[in-house]
Amino acid sequence: MAVLQHEMTLGEAADLLSHALPGHRVEILQGRLTVTPPPDGSHALSLTWLVEAFGGAGARKAGLRYVQGIGLWLPTLADDFAIPDFSVVDADFRDALVQKNCYAPNVFRLVVEVTSSNWSDDLGPKVESYAEAGVPVYIVADRKHDAVLLYQDPADGKYPAPQRYKRGQSVPVPDSVGITLELSVDTLLDGDD
Repeated sequence: MAVLQHEMTLGEAADLLSHALPGHRVEILQGRLTVTPPPDGSHALSLTWLVEAFGGAGARKAGLRYVQGIGLWLPTLADDFAIPDFSVVDADFRDALVQKNCYAPNVFRLVVEVTSSNWSDDLGPKVESYAEAGVPVYIVADRKHDAVLLYQDPADGKYPAPQRYKRGQSVPVPDSVGITLELSVDTLLDGDD
C-alpha cells in the first residue's frame, strides 16, 4: 500500500488551526504562525469603546469605516498576515481584498492592538510588520506595561520611536487618520471608565 505524504504550507496550517480553534486568532507574522486565545472581558470592552468613540467622532461621515478583526495582508513574507484588534480603514476597503479575508495595507489608516498573553507579538513583530506595510498609525494598549504607545509616520519600513502615554492622559488620534479624537489611556487599558 502506497502512502502519499504532503508537507503542509504555513498558510494551510493557519487555515487548519483557524477551523480547529474557534474563537482563537491565527496569524502569520514574519513567517511564524501565532495563535492568540479569545479576548478577556476588559479587552473586549476596550474594542467596544473604540467603536463608540470613532462613531461619535464622525468617522463614517469622514469616509472611514472602523472594524474589528479583519485581516491585513503583510508584505514581509508570502504568507504573512495579521488580524488587528481594531482598524480604521477607507470606506471602499472591500475593493482591496487580497485573499483569505485579508485586505491590502494601503486602505488601513490606523490599527489598534490591545495586548493579551501574546503581548510580545504586539510590541515586536507587529511593530515591524505594520511599519513595513506602511500603516500610518499603530496604537498599542500595552496592558503588560500599563501604557499606550503611539507609532506613526513610518519611513523606509520603520516607525520612529513611539510616543508613550500613561494613565490619566489621552492619546490624540493623528490628523492623518482623518478625524479629531482623543482616546483615554485608562479606557484603552481597562475597557471601561
